[in-house]
Amino acid sequence: MASRAITTDSHSVTQQASATPLDDMTSVVATYEQRIFRFHLISVRDRDVAQTLTQDTFVRAWAARSSFRGDCSISTWLMRIALNLIRDHTRTDRFRFWKRVSETAVDVSDISSHVPHRDSSLESRLIASEQMALVWESVAQLSDRQRSVFLLRFMEELELSEIANITGLPISTVKTHLYRALATIRARHNATHKDAL
Repeated sequence: MASRAITTDSHSVTQQASATPLDDMTSVVATYEQRIFRFHLISVRDRDVAQTLTQDTFVRAWAARSSFRGDCSISTWLMRIALNLIRDHTRTDRFRFWKRVSETAVDVSDISSHVPHRDSSLESRLIASEQMALVWESVAQLSDRQRSVFLLRFMEELELSEIANITGLPISTVKTHLYRALATIRARHNATHKDAL
């Protein structure tokens, strides 16, 4: 009887030792779901795909929770999973098909500009809409790595060290991709601004 109690106690100690912060997935999802979803949505620009990828991120995190070593934050670890899922998704033929379809489809942002807003003039809304469209067009034309680094830095407001951890790139390479992305966006924005004058 005493040996059974010792076995049970050692089993509970083993369970406690192997517990990870990811064992309470409900709180992890509640804390990070919006951030992961936002990153997916901005990256793929399709709400349904972003929701699916967000769910897949947490499913993969749950399945691999025992491999979480704690050498980075949970947020960084989840963003790395999210980035890998986006890379996998953009390599598939299904993605290429839907990308071609979306290029010929009506953009929701075009329709939303026709909805009046009582606080701004039509001219200011039009200018803001055109500027945002130009920025997003520029972001869409960046290389995959530049786009990922740009979105992680400015949309998710991550530090360069966290971006390096997520992407698996050295910090100097992250800085280079960020610098080139910014230079490309600025050059395109300035060229369009000069053409308008």
